[in-house]
Amino acid sequence: MYVDAKMNAAAMPTSVSRPSASDAGLLAEIAAGLSADSDMGALLQRFLEPIVRLAGASAGAVRVLSDAGDQLVMVSSIGLPGGTAGSEHAVDRHCGHCGAAADTQTLVWAADIDDCNRRTGPGFFGNDCRRLLAVPLQHRGRVLGVYNLFYAEGEEPTAEIRGVLKTIGELIGLAMNNAALEAETLRTRLTHERQAMAAEVHDSIAQTLTFVKMRLPLLQDALRAHDDDRSRRYLGDVREAVGEAHLKLREIITHLRTRIDPRGLDSALQTLATRFRQRSGIELIYRNAATGLKLPAEVETDVFHIAQEALANIEKHSAARHTWLTFDTAPGGFEIRIEDDGIGPSTIDEQTDDGSHFGLGIMSERAQRLGGELTVAARPAGGTRVRLAFPAAATTEARP
Repeated sequence: MYVDAKMNAAAMPTSVSRPSASDAGLLAEIAAGLSADSDMGALLQRFLEPIVRLAGASAGAVRVLSDAGDQLVMVSSIGLPGGTAGSEHAVDRHCGHCGAAADTQTLVWAADIDDCNRRTGPGFFGNDCRRLLAVPLQHRGRVLGVYNLFYAEGEEPTAEIRGVLKTIGELIGLAMNNAALEAETLRTRLTHERQAMAAEVHDSIAQTLTFVKMRLPLLQDALRAHDDDRSRRYLGDVREAVGEAHLKLREIITHLRTRIDPRGLDSALQTLATRFRQRSGIELIYRNAATGLKLPAEVETDVFHIAQEALANIEKHSAARHTWLTFDTAPGGFEIRIEDDGIGPSTIDEQTDDGSHFGLGIMSERAQRLGGELTVAARPAGGTRVRLAFPAAATTEARP
């Protein structure tokens, strides 16, 4: 389907012949290129010349809708006079025959381009560009741009050629839509990678630095009191923590993630429990009722860091005397519980500004990646219970 913008009845047009076998092969090449090329600008420029040749046109141009949708921006051209492409870089979305093709989503044929010449000046498009075919670039009813084919006086494409050009417009529209989806996917992936990096830095370094922050006032008090024993102990704690933070930072830079104990989750949790007892002085009972279970590395990492963050929050906020860390089976999967006998779960308003909100958010994101559920609630006997439940499928299925 196409629209005749204006017919010149004084002269019989010379119809451009049907595509040859070689041109049909070229059409197949264009289709293959459109589906494979990810650089739309380079692709449109590369295939504009063979499209112009296939159509028997004198010149051609490709215009795409601006991000705001109010302009048609020329991204590729061939055969136009030197200054035309620059002057026609951007035109109004509804301008002339191009705007009509975009608005009606149909091919628009103009037997002369007097309207364009009145706007730009006589002969602006050159002597060989006296007629115009505007083909919409569309996908599923959404117009993404227009491509123009210019013809000399007395020439026009046949109905068969127009059908082929319409198909090319739909193929380009499909490719442009796919390129936009890929760009959005890339943006989403980069956002997730940044969030993952932030999570790794928080889990690996922020908690260690918080420990250092807590030890420094104690070290200062011991120095003022000239208590050499306590000063040496706190200084040793700070030196060890800074060394650990430096090591973890190097590991993140090298591997873009913090690796847990290569012997598996159980060993990593045992080490975590031991360090927690040494640092906090809080009694911790660790129990693994799912011994021998082998989880994928990604699952182990998420489970470990959730437990690590929960214990860090207990150390900073709970005022607890006892803590329980339990890994167990559950209906349809597994669960890990981190419980304490402290003051109970804090409200958002009661939380401090040391990263607690961010830590809880990261814990929730990790639970979602596992396909699981994270709950923070009061422990029936007093204190707080953090529970992560995740399905058995998460232990066997590879995740993107």
